[in-house]
Amino acid sequence: MKANVAGLTLAIVALLCLGALAEDRPNNTPPEGFTNLFNGKDLTGWRGRQQDLSPYKEAAFSKEDHEAKQAQWNADFKKHWRVDAEKGEIVNDGKGVYCTTDKDYGNFEMYIDWLMVSHNGDSGVYLRTYPQVQIWDPDNPREVKNGAPKGSGALWNNNPDNPGKWPLVKADKPIGEWNTFHIKMVGNKVWVWFNDKLTVDGQVLDNYFDRSKPVLPTGPIELQTHGSEMHFRNIYIKELPAGEGAHASAVKSTSKKNHG
Repeated sequence: MKANVAGLTLAIVALLCLGALAEDRPNNTPPEGFTNLFNGKDLTGWRGRQQDLSPYKEAAFSKEDHEAKQAQWNADFKKHWRVDAEKGEIVNDGKGVYCTTDKDYGNFEMYIDWLMVSHNGDSGVYLRTYPQVQIWDPDNPREVKNGAPKGSGALWNNNPDNPGKWPLVKADKPIGEWNTFHIKMVGNKVWVWFNDKLTVDGQVLDNYFDRSKPVLPTGPIELQTHGSEMHFRNIYIKELPAGEGAHASAVKSTSKKNHG
């Protein structure tokens, strides 16, 4: 009996130590197998992009027009997006273009931490330029009619008959506290774990810009600004092989976040 108690005590101590190590891990340090999309110091790898610009319309720009527009977007980007290097956070003032990766992604798995500074905020994470994994204040009285009390972490811009439009559970932490999305996208299907709770279980991301078509197979990740100050950190991504789609499931990835 004493041996069993001693073993149980050691196991509990070991688990506590693992938890402490996770909390002590420096921010913006990716787990094994993931790439850091944000280095914690500057916005290398990111650019500005016009809000809700259809990827089809952008693809139709001439090279010269696109270069000119990108220069305008980047100038606006510098006005409204900055890095707090001491805290290792991306900060947006609630205005301006979207914060967009230079690189396009197809199938991927990612983590991102976000913090809403004040009540009644609204933001989101765009997947391949498509809206979005929703972020908002569930207690915003102006958004009750739009379903805010159901919580963040689902594909709000989906068609009304798509179950992915609403989170399976409400998992938001109080305003002013950090939240974490763990997102997996394979083909046109999306899984979201929000603060370690499954909120979207392999639902199709509908094409906001042309609902008669599936979303494009590749595109950038975007951080949406929508009228409220937002902070982001610990943005990690792992690209998945094309064959991953045949085996996608709602089982949480074994590459569990461990960055504190």
